[in-house]
Amino acid sequence: MAKDTEKLIRQLSLISYLMAERRPVTALEIRRDVEGYSGMNEDAFARRFYADRAELESLGIQLTVEKPADGVAEQENYSLRPENFHLPAIAFTDDELASLQFALQLLDGEFAYAEPLRLALQQISWGRPSPLNAPDQGSIALGVTASAGGHDLSQRLAKIETAIFRNKTITFDYYTMERDAVEARKVDPYHLLFQAGQFYLLGRSHERDAIRVFRLSRIRGKVAYATKAEHDFKRPTDFDPRAYALRADWQFGDPLGQAEIYISDRIAWQVERHFGRYGDVRPADDGTDAIIFSTYYASVRQLAAWALRFGERARILGPDELVAEVNQRVERLHDLHAGDTLENLAAVVPPSETAEAAEDVIASPKRETAIRPERFARLVTLASILIQAGRANELLALHTVIDALQVSEAELREDVNVLNVVNFGGGSYVLYAEIRDDGMIEVDPEPYSDNFARPARLLPVEAKALIAAIDLIGDHLPEGALNSARDKIVAALGSDPMEQGLQVASGTGDDSKIARVVSNAIAESKLVRLEYYKANEDVFSTREIEPYALINGREGWYVASFDPEREDVRHFRLDRVKTAEILDQTFTPRPEVDPAADVDGWPRTGEVEASRVARVWISPDRARWSREQRRVAQELADGSVIVELPYKGTDWLVREVLAEAGDAAVVAPPEARAAVREAVDKLLPAVR
Repeated sequence: MAKDTEKLIRQLSLISYLMAERRPVTALEIRRDVEGYSGMNEDAFARRFYADRAELESLGIQLTVEKPADGVAEQENYSLRPENFHLPAIAFTDDELASLQFALQLLDGEFAYAEPLRLALQQISWGRPSPLNAPDQGSIALGVTASAGGHDLSQRLAKIETAIFRNKTITFDYYTMERDAVEARKVDPYHLLFQAGQFYLLGRSHERDAIRVFRLSRIRGKVAYATKAEHDFKRPTDFDPRAYALRADWQFGDPLGQAEIYISDRIAWQVERHFGRYGDVRPADDGTDAIIFSTYYASVRQLAAWALRFGERARILGPDELVAEVNQRVERLHDLHAGDTLENLAAVVPPSETAEAAEDVIASPKRETAIRPERFARLVTLASILIQAGRANELLALHTVIDALQVSEAELREDVNVLNVVNFGGGSYVLYAEIRDDGMIEVDPEPYSDNFARPARLLPVEAKALIAAIDLIGDHLPEGALNSARDKIVAALGSDPMEQGLQVASGTGDDSKIARVVSNAIAESKLVRLEYYKANEDVFSTREIEPYALINGREGWYVASFDPEREDVRHFRLDRVKTAEILDQTFTPRPEVDPAADVDGWPRTGEVEASRVARVWISPDRARWSREQRRVAQELADGSVIVELPYKGTDWLVREVLAEAGDAAVVAPPEARAAVREAVDKLLPAVR
């Protein structure tokens, strides 16, 4: 029998024994009665028992130790309080359970934590119809999910997740964009952050003796443990991951100053709603509804990129050195687009290996579940499923259990064999299950299994998976069912799992109020009136639509709808919806409308179905970032590149080029160059 299997039998038997005895027991009794310890000498037992205790505690299962007055360790008494193993009952509503099931359905196969999420849902729905069998709600679809993104990234994520869990220092090679170099790193991993489609590691870099942020896709090769010790570090008590999750792109790094930015009344509502949390907002003293947005910045370029994306609707007022640099970038944009062609391009060279490698990463079609839950969690969940069937005197179909736990038949058979030898001590076994030749599982109904007849506490990775799934979808379901379920789960756990290793941060602004209105209209099949800002025309329009689903994409959340006025399906970005109102008029859903038909297209890739492709020059300083994100068409001798950007609307292309803050210029087509030149010309009066 493998050592890992022996350990699992021993730990499960220890839990069962302590809870069956219902009294403090001595180490001698444990050594004598618990499966897996008998036959060990004193030293071997002491080592194994200490290691098992430590591992159970790391799983959230805390043993109570009563020390004798004279302090003799051999006379310590041990017990396991029921509340330290069992999960408190959670009174979920049917809507909450259905919403949780829907979260798994949306994320299954696309979520790095899909497997522990599945086990967590089995545990929290104890005694209720399984949410895994609930009907599809169909009111939401995901283009962007927390997928690890390919085999190598999955492996790294799983290793880092385990290292955080075990407080293990890790080593890896890391590609640093700023220096264009691969360097060795030694890191104490504190937390994982998922933001804007990417996983990031927050941890103390030994090289810098400071907390740094590492993007997992830039880790090269394997992640390894630095030592063979059980634990290498203790996370500082004052570490707060929210400080990193609530930063804007321009705020990563050491603060350089406080920026003052004028935002015109046309988009003031939008900036305040989506970016107000990154600074302070006050009215502008110009007699309009314009605002002054004050925010600290650590990167001049990132702040310039953010402001320039808004064109003439945003203007940086100070400090002077920031204004000067942004003005230089605008002048450079003007010079790059002054003529009909982009002259003096360096000679074209063959695509580099770096570019090919970057394209391979981006184009990887693999969507793998990265995090495998601890087998301990799977065994506890399987025990509860088998016990429930045994007590009801029901047979279980083998394929049903395989589907519920997402394991192979060989893994399930091995797990059943393990549970069959878990005991209370003295030959009393927790359960006995037999997989019959006809594909059914028969469970002995003898009532030896009281201790596993209630759901166990969620293991850390299960709790993180559950809350991460809720946070990823956010408040985008009717009636706020996910939010209320989240509150109940956190209350039952006693703490928020997001503070213990993983945080899902919104890469876009706060659309929750608009989303709530739209999702309720979807549930009630009612028309919605939107006050919608068309950024390309800088105008507001009123649209009355039939809402069908909410869909997220790389640029934010959308409502997929049928527009009766246009007689076609339309997608409206929630961050451009100023107001949303549910009308009294209902509509009959059109069977021909499939709002999620293209969810694997532009929402996931960011590239709308287009008939035009722009060729855009990227400066040597920014070429490395473009290789990671864009499709490189040509490498130039000076280190710059030509990328291809598919686009449908010229206004989108203009904003993308402006957001490169002087490091990009349209080469072709000519009308796109002219559109950028026209947009830059509107910025020049403020610059000169």
